[in-house]
Amino acid sequence: MATSSLSVLAPPEPELPRNCTFDGDDWAILAQHWYPIALAREVVDKPLSTKLLDEPLVIYRAGSELVVARDICPHRGVPLSMGTQVEGGVTCAYHGLRFGAGGRCNHVPAHPDRDIPARLNLKSYPHVERYGLIWTCLLHDGGEPVIPDMPHWDEADFQQITCPHIDIFGFAGRQMEGFLDVAHFAFVHTDTFGDANNAVVPPYRPVTTEHGFEVEYRSSVGNYPIGVTDRGKPGFEWLRHFRTHLPFTATLEIHFPDEARLVIMNAASPVSAKVTRLFAPIARNFDKDLPVQDVYDFNRRVFEEDKAIVEAQMPECLPLDPVMEAHIPADMSSMAYRRGLRDMGLSRFFTA
Repeated sequence: MATSSLSVLAPPEPELPRNCTFDGDDWAILAQHWYPIALAREVVDKPLSTKLLDEPLVIYRAGSELVVARDICPHRGVPLSMGTQVEGGVTCAYHGLRFGAGGRCNHVPAHPDRDIPARLNLKSYPHVERYGLIWTCLLHDGGEPVIPDMPHWDEADFQQITCPHIDIFGFAGRQMEGFLDVAHFAFVHTDTFGDANNAVVPPYRPVTTEHGFEVEYRSSVGNYPIGVTDRGKPGFEWLRHFRTHLPFTATLEIHFPDEARLVIMNAASPVSAKVTRLFAPIARNFDKDLPVQDVYDFNRRVFEEDKAIVEAQMPECLPLDPVMEAHIPADMSSMAYRRGLRDMGLSRFFTA
């Protein structure tokens, strides 16, 4: 009697971007997650060029619909971000092909009466607008988008501020680790909020969550800008609540005196393995009458201090093997972060 067997075909290997700076297996893991790629207010009257995980992207509007697509015309390979925004979408700068909703080609000027083949449609990606940012995922499985949560953003008493992005010429994992680090305040942020005479790090412990881990860190290190002397409370214990969403997003909720709260999201979007575009939405329930530009300026000063460190670190990537760098007790968040990335299956790129 003849027998038969069923074979299970492996899923096709993902198509890597040209000149990909990531190990292929690592890219395939990272590309399954959601990242911000632009401020929503940036996409207005012309196509916007950006990049995620080495993949060039274009963002444009087709009527009321926002489109995120690969930034290359399928006809002759010209970036669509060089084109022009029109009522029906975006037109290519080379031959005027027009692309509309869903990235579909809807007009070929050289042959206006011919049917348009599907090969002229763009490769488009899903998107979500949240926290004033446009998020996308390059290898979306069709399920519900998993966008990191930001505490208090939707609460009526909180002001929502979406700061301009900052480009950092370093790896997103290094930048994220710096955001979670509590031992550097007294040395890196002495021109903004740190206290050079208050470097001791009290004990703390990370707690595992569904998408990463949380840390509640209590200390006497304040968070008012240097020079502000009339708003602190002697002996006040500051609580900093970090919530990490792997791989490259975290929020920090700071408990100020008098029930004031400040929440900042650190969304490190990996443009490539060596370039990070940092997005930082903020929610706060105090000082809401102050100019928003003041918030932009102070936030940028803080992140510029971190940027200088990240861009100088060696190795450029983030070593996940714990024996590759030395550690101190203050590194509990760093160790939890690296362990979380290892558990995702990330590997070779993250070693020296």
